[in-house]
Amino acid sequence: MQTMRRIVDRFHLSESVVLGGAAVVVGLASGAGVWLFKGLINLAQLAASDGLGVELGRVAAWLVVLVPVIGGLAVGLLAHFFIGTERHHGVAGIMEAAALSGGRLRWKRMPIKTVAAALSIGFGASVGPEDPSVQIGAGLGSMVGQAVRLSDERVRALVAAGAAGGIAAAFNAPIAGVFFALEIILGEISGSALGIVLLAAVISAVFTQAVSGAQPAFHIPAYAFKSAAELPLYLGLGLLAGPVAALYVRLLYLAQDGFHRWHIPSWLKPAAAGLAVGLVGLFLPQVMGVGYEVIEQVLGGGQLALGLLLALLVAKLILTPISIGGGFPGGVFAPSLFVGAVLGAAYGLLLDQLFPALNVAPAALALVGMAAVLAGAVHAPLTAILLLFEMTNDYRIILPLMFAVFVSLAVSRRIQPDSVYALGLARKGIRLQHGRDVDVLDGLRVSEVMQPDPLVLYELDTLSKAVDTLTTTHRQGLPVLNAAEALVGILTVQDIDRALAGPEPANLNVGEVCSRDLLTAYPDESVGATLRRMSARDIGRLPVVSRRDPRQLVGLLRRNEVVGAYDAALTRRAAQRHSVQHARLDSHVPPGVLVESFRVLAGAACTNQAVAAVAWPRDCLLVSLRRGRETVIPRGDTIIQAGDTIVAAGDANSLKSVQQLCELPPAA
Repeated sequence: MQTMRRIVDRFHLSESVVLGGAAVVVGLASGAGVWLFKGLINLAQLAASDGLGVELGRVAAWLVVLVPVIGGLAVGLLAHFFIGTERHHGVAGIMEAAALSGGRLRWKRMPIKTVAAALSIGFGASVGPEDPSVQIGAGLGSMVGQAVRLSDERVRALVAAGAAGGIAAAFNAPIAGVFFALEIILGEISGSALGIVLLAAVISAVFTQAVSGAQPAFHIPAYAFKSAAELPLYLGLGLLAGPVAALYVRLLYLAQDGFHRWHIPSWLKPAAAGLAVGLVGLFLPQVMGVGYEVIEQVLGGGQLALGLLLALLVAKLILTPISIGGGFPGGVFAPSLFVGAVLGAAYGLLLDQLFPALNVAPAALALVGMAAVLAGAVHAPLTAILLLFEMTNDYRIILPLMFAVFVSLAVSRRIQPDSVYALGLARKGIRLQHGRDVDVLDGLRVSEVMQPDPLVLYELDTLSKAVDTLTTTHRQGLPVLNAAEALVGILTVQDIDRALAGPEPANLNVGEVCSRDLLTAYPDESVGATLRRMSARDIGRLPVVSRRDPRQLVGLLRRNEVVGAYDAALTRRAAQRHSVQHARLDSHVPPGVLVESFRVLAGAACTNQAVAAVAWPRDCLLVSLRRGRETVIPRGDTIIQAGDTIVAAGDANSLKSVQQLCELPPAA
């Protein structure tokens, strides 16, 4: 790394030349890295099937279930001793680093993580090769960017370039690689990084085609789009693919939560997941591993029974979350393609049995289903469309494919607003827009700051009663409900003033005076977007209603709550900046050293103590301390207070001692 920096300094190279050269290096290294990764997968498959599987099968046929168990044990031990705790799985971690820490990744752990991923796939875990491929490319991009001491923005661009190179090499799909980097890693299609990403993807694809050939990933017959009359069939497929994709995303995180709550040694969890894979694999061996053979069989018109296709669909939807949740490193792309292929084929077979006159081609629907489920899971429609086009090298079915992708994405977002990657970040309090940290109030949801179960008025209330209520509660306006508890309007002081200026105000009721032209908010909207709407119409309050029923009042958002929310958002922003520092440090620590955050509870052993007065474990370093919106470097005379958040580095045992000091009272 120092050699690269000396070359740049010696020849006084311009920034554009440095970036172009770095992109070439990253693209070439990404292609070579993924090529080696594929070779490792082949070796692992040979060891698992032709070696271990054969020997176990000679003892008893059912013992082959132990193959993924042994693979899981090896992966668990590698992760425990050499990789350590990961903040986010796969691509989500790259997204976080690109947005929050200038693209600085833990690239030194990349070789051992690559070996672990190859073992996972080779020994049958239901995961894909694309996440590790992206991590290889992104890690190389981060390494090169840091080696030549580029700015955060340039390192971030090289990380995206490496990710594009990884996808280009994994699927022989350079165009999809570019859009993957732009849609998912950077979060924007345009920008100064576009040229670097393009160059790296091209170089990676050229290397891959030179060593592996230019053939597409799947060889399929020609499927043509005959007429617009076929579009309803693809509409139905999109309506099926969307819920399946949303279910896939939710199952992934349910499985992760389940394994996280399971109190067994972390290195045993992949073995437990491998046992589930092995047991199902006894009856459905097609779901083990990447599953490209099944996809090619389906796309080639191979006849699989409807019952078998449905069984494969359910098994893959369950085993992939179990594999990833249990700790097998791998991707969600290939399982999405598998699920989409068998879903489309099953849908096509069912249509053919019910309506034989339609002359349906199940394989064509399987091809479109692949892109539809993938787009619904990762929320990257251009990547899904172009990936399928490049993997099959067939343009003739692109129109129904685009249509089904649009429908699936719309339905999936309605059910599950966050993608498979964004949901992991959102659960940690990180919401990205256009690859950047969102504006300060856009990080808060309306449901977090609204007034639930607000005071209300009813249509038949007299105007005098309404005046008394507003006066005694010091309110400027209140929502109005009808006798069925449905929202019908809002009554403000201005509405009352207008009514009192008219004839016979004493005979009026609230329903005759209130404003019925309502502007409302939803609980899952951002406070920033809601505030912009309020400002545009100079409104001081908004009723908050359910998305399912716009007349169901669930809360009230007032300007006062927004002002309070601003302070809360500033505190959250400080916490996220603290998280950035955490991520930067996390990318530089050696294997075996962990970085964790601990919140100091009232009454804990270290509360109200100077740092120097606390008996910290020897193999531990206090890195930083966050108090409200401030982040400070702890010194000996720094007084620790309840509510502080301490970041510490050390091994697992020392960090456990730090946690006890921050959370437990002093020993008697």
